[in-house]
Amino acid sequence: MTDIYEDIRKGEKGALVSIAAYVILSAFKLVCGYLFASSALLADGFNNLTDIVASLAVLIGLRISRKPPDSDHTYGHFRAETIAALMASFIMALVGIQVIVEAVRSLFEGAKATPQLWSAGVALVCAVAMMGVYIYNKRLAKRINNHALMAAAKDNFSDAIVSVGAAVGIVGAQFGLPWIDSAAAIGVGLLIIKTAWDIFRDSTYRLTDGFDEDKLLDLRSTIARTPGVEGIKDLKARVHGNHVLVDVVVEVNARMTVMEGHEISDSIEERMTKLHNIMHVQVHVEPKE
Repeated sequence: MTDIYEDIRKGEKGALVSIAAYVILSAFKLVCGYLFASSALLADGFNNLTDIVASLAVLIGLRISRKPPDSDHTYGHFRAETIAALMASFIMALVGIQVIVEAVRSLFEGAKATPQLWSAGVALVCAVAMMGVYIYNKRLAKRINNHALMAAAKDNFSDAIVSVGAAVGIVGAQFGLPWIDSAAAIGVGLLIIKTAWDIFRDSTYRLTDGFDEDKLLDLRSTIARTPGVEGIKDLKARVHGNHVLVDVVVEVNARMTVMEGHEISDSIEERMTKLHNIMHVQVHVEPKE
């Protein structure tokens, strides 16, 4: 259990990295946007301010999930992590819709003052920086199996793409093609909404105790090969934050003693921990009819 809480603590570091990056990059974009008369860069900067809220939601969710079990939450608070990812998906969807609305409005407003080309360079530098944050958080999220941090990483990737889109629009304006800015923004907005939908779908699937059937078959195979197990009457599994809870009813020889049945249960728990990194297994032993 100590390792699980330590992994969550590592996830908090990733969320803090995201927040720090958004604060620095949003300030940089806003200042440069005003200096170089770039509405695309200004919009990107304000977008990053919104992303600070999403990263804060992830950080708060991780902090809550690190709380130990209590009388009201005997399984712990690990699902706060999944709820944080769900909240991040809502914020991302709102940002995506806002990007599309602003792009359509800009398309109908017509020509604007041409921004300085320097602003495109600023957008690309920020995109590279945010891509670095994305790679860091994605690798960390995979290593510690953290759903909320993976949602934050996907948000980082979306913001890197937004900055690339802003750069494309700025360059297009230099050639008298302001519509490229709006077209790129609409594409970026749709990408953000698609990413938000993927996170929302995965989060709701986990919160409603959905579990991958192929993984369940792997668990069943491991339990079936345990010495002394003569059958599996029932098997259930669900995701609880960054780990899995398993409930299984196994059948054993009816003439076994209680001690022998207990040893089989211990063996199942050890195999599940060793082969699948599952720490919580509830085994019920029944006599084979």
